[in-house]
Formats: sequence, structure tokens, C-alpha cells
Amino acid sequence: MDEKSPWQALRAHTAARIALGRRGVSVPTSAQLAFQLAHAQARDAVHLALDGGALAQTLTEQGLASVQLHSAAATRADYLQRPDLGRRLDDASRVRLAAGARGVDLALVAADGLSALAVQRHAAPFLVALRERLALEAWTLSPLHIVAQGRVAIGDEIGELLKAHAVLVLIGERPGLSSPDSLGLYLTWAPKTGLLDERRNCISNVRPEGLAYAQAAYRLHYLLSQAFSRQLSGVGLKDETVAEGAALAGARNFLLE
Repeated sequence: MDEKSPWQALRAHTAARIALGRRGVSVPTSAQLAFQLAHAQARDAVHLALDGGALAQTLTEQGLASVQLHSAAATRADYLQRPDLGRRLDDASRVRLAAGARGVDLALVAADGLSALAVQRHAAPFLVALRERLALEAWTLSPLHIVAQGRVAIGDEIGELLKAHAVLVLIGERPGLSSPDSLGLYLTWAPKTGLLDERRNCISNVRPEGLAYAQAAYRLHYLLSQAFSRQLSGVGLKDETVAEGAALAGARNFLLE
């Protein structure tokens, strides 16, 4: 490809595979090798195990409590082949939750999902940003429940057992060829086992190269405020935050709505 092509300048602004050039009828070797590397990283992210102990230690250092749980999927193979097992807790985890706090406003859950790497890298710094955003609120929060082999819906069971008004699930999203560590946030009002996805609000691609922690915390704070005010979540609750407000999310003098 001509080095003066306008596509070359656009490459600085996106991780998408554009302006790769060509060698005859094929792409250059460097582009092909980069694609193979990205594909391998995405596959590795799906199979990588979540180090719950390391995450718990990081949270402790930041003054955040945590509880480690496990889904009914005993192995990664079970998790991938039986999605239903990843949506509910195993018996030991239910017993452990029996000793937990009850009646909290917001239950916090982190599940490895399809990218434990995302949770390992981004859960703790996002929670720090969220805690700063909620510093002036009177809401009560649970410890972070770290769930191995968990899917989004497992938050419904946890929230129900904790008698929480709402549950927030931080989960590793399906890896892409440019983002093997994308973190998703799922908010559900009045969680209980058996809810459908239409009852959830989702904020995707939380990571430094995507949606910054402070911006994600700003958007989540808006959704939380609306959920508690209107007592609903999902398709009936729209994210009406504006770009200007999100850009100011990290400013100390920004006025919370």
C-alpha cells in the first residue's frame, strides 16, 4: 500500500485491521503473523484460569473486602460446554453466602466469564473509580464476590441470597482479535434466579484502550441512581449520559447529579 495513503493516518486511531498493505495477492507476512498472535491471545484468554487469590490480595491492599465462590461448573470444560452450570453456585458457595451480609443496596460480583484476564486486570482499578464516584452516596455495598467459572446470571442468585436491592456483575467479555481483556458491567435491579437478559443494563469494553474506568464509573453511577429512583433496570432504563459528562468523569470538581 502507498505510504501516503490516507488510510495510514487512520491506523493511529483504531486497533481495527485496516491499511495492512499487500504483497502480491496476499497480506504482508508481518500482518499475517500479527493476526495469528491476536487469535492465539483470544483463545488463551478463554481458557485462562482466574487467580482469585491474587485478585483478593489486590483488593485488600486497596481496602476492599472480597469473598471467593465457585459456580456449579467444576472445570473449564464443564463451563464451556454447559452454560447452565455457570449460571448457578455450587453447594459450598451457597453455604458460605449464608454467613454474608443481608439487605445491602448493591451486591458486587466479579466472574471470569470468557476472559479471566479482563477481570484480573480491570476489576480492582474499576472498583476504585466506582468507590470514588459513590463516595458521597449512602448506599451500602457488599464485599466483592469473586466467582470462578461464572456467567452473568450467577449474579442473580448471589443478589437474591444477599437480599440486595441490585446486583452489579463485572465479567470478562468474549475476546476479540484486538481486545482479549474487555470487561463488561451488568446491572440488575431486584435480582432473583431466573431473570432474563432484558432485565439488565450493560456497559461494555471497560479497559484503558476502550472505555476508561472513570467514564465507566460515571455511566454506572447514572444507571444506579436511576435504578434506585425508578426501581427498575434493563430495557425500561436507558443510559442517557452525554459525552460531555463522561469526559468530565475524572474531574474532582465535577458535580454529581
